[in-house]
Amino acid sequence: MNMLRSSIVMLVVLTIFTGIAYPLIVTGLANVFFPWQAKGSLITQDDRIIGSALIGQNELGLDYFHGRPSATAEAPYNTLASGGSNLAVSNPLLQQTMAQRSEQLRAENPDATNIIPVDLLTASASGLDPNISVDAALYQAPRVAKNRQLSLEEVKSLINSYTENALLPFLGEPVINVLKLNIALDDYQQQMNSQTR
Repeated sequence: MNMLRSSIVMLVVLTIFTGIAYPLIVTGLANVFFPWQAKGSLITQDDRIIGSALIGQNELGLDYFHGRPSATAEAPYNTLASGGSNLAVSNPLLQQTMAQRSEQLRAENPDATNIIPVDLLTASASGLDPNISVDAALYQAPRVAKNRQLSLEEVKSLINSYTENALLPFLGEPVINVLKLNIALDDYQQQMNSQTR
């Protein structure tokens, strides 16, 4: 009976500390020291939430940069079904999917001269990756410039401005957050349009 009583007491104590107190303390500290990150790194525009800097966005029109493909269930970038395709390199379905993506990318980007970057052909392990490589952005730059009637140099300048480097070089390659870049494109174009009026 003593063992049962001590087990129940231990269960209650650990549940209070690890299930209630610890999460509340960590959440409270995160909200104090890292409020933007603690609330999901939400990006707003005109007092409206338009996305998160941590989650990729569905493809938009040809005048926007596109993110990595998403292999989440039911719909692309479905946060409730995060995960990759889990297809092996030897799987014919993966080869077929990549071939289809390659054809679509070539059709959408007829002015692109370099090879298609691998991150535009393959989905990330989570299916939610918000970033693309610099090469992936540069591959799409001629299409975006043409559809927005901007010079290629203007678009490349925005790409350079929104390139995020890893804290240390061996921790990863430079990336670009697609949502932030697309917002910057909209802002830049509005600014250019207001100057020409």
